[in-house]
Amino acid sequence: MNAKSFEEVIDRILHLEINEPFDMIVAIANGGIIPAALLNQRLNLEIHLLKLNLRDSEQHQMYDQPRLLEPIDFCFEGKRILLVEDRIKTGTTIKYAQQLLAGAAKLKTFAVNGNADYCLYNESCFKFPWIL
Repeated sequence: MNAKSFEEVIDRILHLEINEPFDMIVAIANGGIIPAALLNQRLNLEIHLLKLNLRDSEQHQMYDQPRLLEPIDFCFEGKRILLVEDRIKTGTTIKYAQQLLAGAAKLKTFAVNGNADYCLYNESCFKFPWIL
């Protein structure tokens, strides 16, 4: 497992090239909450949560498809959204989130690890520094 330091992740966020404006950050909860908070320190945007579930705490798939745990309680129609997840492996959760937010004017993805419009790492074995 390739462990990263918290400082290294923060440094990558600080130096990540983001050359387009966004109106809000939408974090896929629970994994996207910490990365969204770190991005917010740089971008100073409002953060909203999209509460989805597909896997348990051990990363074992619980359902065939992601599930929306709570109704979306924020206005996203016509907004430019940075959709934040900790890890994008198969893309199942992020694709479902994109479907749910289809009314957005722009929807770009961010992942600490995985294949996204903005990503810090793309490694098969990755350990987040904030996982206790």
